[in-house]
Amino acid sequence: MPENIDEYESLWVDFPNKFFDPKKGHALYERYLSELVLADKLGFDGVAVNEHHNTAYSLMPIPSLLAAALIPQTKGKICVMGTPAGLEHPHRLAESYAMLDVMSGGRMEFAFPLGTPMEYWASNVNPVTARERQREALEVILKAWTQDGPMRHQGRFYNYRYLNIWPRPYQRPHPPLYLVGSGSPGTIELAAELGFGYSSTFSPIATQLAAQKTLKERAAHYGHQIRPEQVPIVCMCYIGDDDESALAEMEPHVRYFFTVLTRAGRFLDAPGYLSMDEFRKRNGRMIPSSHGGAFDWAQIRQQFRVVAGTTKTVADAVEKWAEEAETSRIIFQIHRGNMPHWKVVRTITGLANEVIPMLKDRRRRADAELSVAAE
Repeated sequence: MPENIDEYESLWVDFPNKFFDPKKGHALYERYLSELVLADKLGFDGVAVNEHHNTAYSLMPIPSLLAAALIPQTKGKICVMGTPAGLEHPHRLAESYAMLDVMSGGRMEFAFPLGTPMEYWASNVNPVTARERQREALEVILKAWTQDGPMRHQGRFYNYRYLNIWPRPYQRPHPPLYLVGSGSPGTIELAAELGFGYSSTFSPIATQLAAQKTLKERAAHYGHQIRPEQVPIVCMCYIGDDDESALAEMEPHVRYFFTVLTRAGRFLDAPGYLSMDEFRKRNGRMIPSSHGGAFDWAQIRQQFRVVAGTTKTVADAVEKWAEEAETSRIIFQIHRGNMPHWKVVRTITGLANEVIPMLKDRRRRADAELSVAAE
């Protein structure tokens, strides 16, 4: 990053792209792909790629491209998390996702975020229409995947005389689907209505648990039962030789992530993005105070699923979080901020060789105990 970074109001939509170095970008893409492929080779059940725009924070404006590159190099599941459906032509998103699912032989999963306010600043789309656009776009996508075409669709934002995508998904009726959010009642209600899973963004643990509880209650109202794998939790973790050194080794990269890469700027001030009631309730509290402000390492580790330590320390924390969330799906965030490749590889390897087998063994023993108790 340049030394004069503070002269810019934000690192989101208005940080000049003249600072992008394509040669370094090429090396980073090769590195990121190699880390994801390594995770697959070491036995992770799947890998996930996500999307952001106009930012130094993320170089993933089209995660489908990364997913396509991963398909021939991996055997596990690939989750695209994900493209805001209301910021795309939904028939194009439906056919491109279906193409990935066919190419992969049915290994794809897809998560749909509403899109952060910065996405609306960057895409020249009125944020007041965000939720209506998302709902209608998802209606188009599901219709294209599950109904025989050609068919018509006439809506407020999208109109089709011939909705008739080729190809259709490999998985029937469609791949596993999720909504992504930070606890907005509207997002949870939509996920419940559609029977989708729900994945929380980086928000406090208490907020995530409350959102998942509401999801299950509202889904039952619509006749859906939310399964444990439909409420994945995200854990930011790092593995070291001991707890003290691991915390010291992880801290500077998390600090860089929060105080440089995710300086909020225009993250929250897109007019109309939140309902007035939700805006008043949050009052800017949807992200930790460390975003662009004072960095409180202890607070972050207390309020969020962030852990650094030995493999046992990491396993103990993840087991606790999974049990309280009643989930069987863990998403590990490993590369944070400016973390070097060797630290990422160290953690991926430690998770695959020790933490995940430890968690699976504990799960097997717990299930066996339940079985014996039932007899």
